[in-house]
Amino acid sequence: MTKIDTSAPDDVLPTPSHTVGPFYGYALPFPGGGDIAPIGHPDTITLQGYVYDGEGRPLPDALVELWGADPQGDVPQVDGSLRRDPATGGHLGRNGVEFTGWGRIQTDANGHWYARTLRPGARGRSAPYLSVCVFARGLLVHLFTRIYLPGDSTALAADPLLAGLDERRRATLIAAEQGEAAYRFDIRLQGEGETVFLEFR
Repeated sequence: MTKIDTSAPDDVLPTPSHTVGPFYGYALPFPGGGDIAPIGHPDTITLQGYVYDGEGRPLPDALVELWGADPQGDVPQVDGSLRRDPATGGHLGRNGVEFTGWGRIQTDANGHWYARTLRPGARGRSAPYLSVCVFARGLLVHLFTRIYLPGDSTALAADPLLAGLDERRRATLIAAEQGEAAYRFDIRLQGEGETVFLEFR
């Protein structure tokens, strides 16, 4: 048995992520995870879609996390969504007033997810987008992508990430409009129409 001195960080080898499913479904989802917009906010938008595997089958036990700036393009700096009751330790959930910009949604038995949030404002040179993290069975490392919302074709055309992709791949990052303030965004993990995923270093 080889012993590693963990007091010297340079000598510690990185370890692979643990498998994320189906174990993560026990503690990570929480009530109201997709209700990101404050209750009754007039600028609420609805996002919904499906998570598909490489063979085009919907995944009933995936998790989708969303992060987004507020409508002014600022990253929210308020307390998180997983508030606890200091007296009982129980889960209080969101307070329904503050916008945290973050949500976590588990897909249902049909691989479907949905969230209510606010349309993000632009930050820097990028067109407005929501950051997405996907956890699913068989993924040793979770995946990152973005959801761009249609509407401002000039901003989308100027976005540095989108500009570097061919039209077919670019389309996998832009949600489809489904009526007033409603959008569909499907996530395909592999295969035909695979969503563009990002790697952060």
